[in-house]
Amino acid sequence: MRCPAARRLARRLGRRGTMLSLKGLIALLYGYAQLAAPIPDTRGLRLALHLMPITGWAWAWITAGTIALVAAWLGQDRDWPGFLAVWAVSVPWALSYLASWWPLHDNPRGWVTAAIFGAFGLVCLVAVGWPEPSRGRTGGRREP
Repeated sequence: MRCPAARRLARRLGRRGTMLSLKGLIALLYGYAQLAAPIPDTRGLRLALHLMPITGWAWAWITAGTIALVAAWLGQDRDWPGFLAVWAVSVPWALSYLASWWPLHDNPRGWVTAAIFGAFGLVCLVAVGWPEPSRGRTGGRREP
């Protein structure tokens, strides 16, 4: 990175904050997309839509994304609400798609979407336990 401002920003966020920012942005945009143009095929979301309408889920995704974006700037010991928010909003969607595939047999490809949303959320559970790399003299990189 040549730009000093971008370098300072990346250093301030760190790897955890950067990942959390990206996850938050994806969640926020996904929620907005559900408000702007909801998905036409809701077979996989039948169970989730029994809990709340698609607009409610859209706002849940937007809220989780916003929490993640704010938490990304709080530092390692205080960023856990962002990881938890993204995980918590993705789990019901993953489970709903999984149930649409089996046992409901409504959606033959439900397992694929369940795996995508499940992985999206599980990455947060893995990353929340990772320490931020130290920034010794090498700027966080290991000496060869």
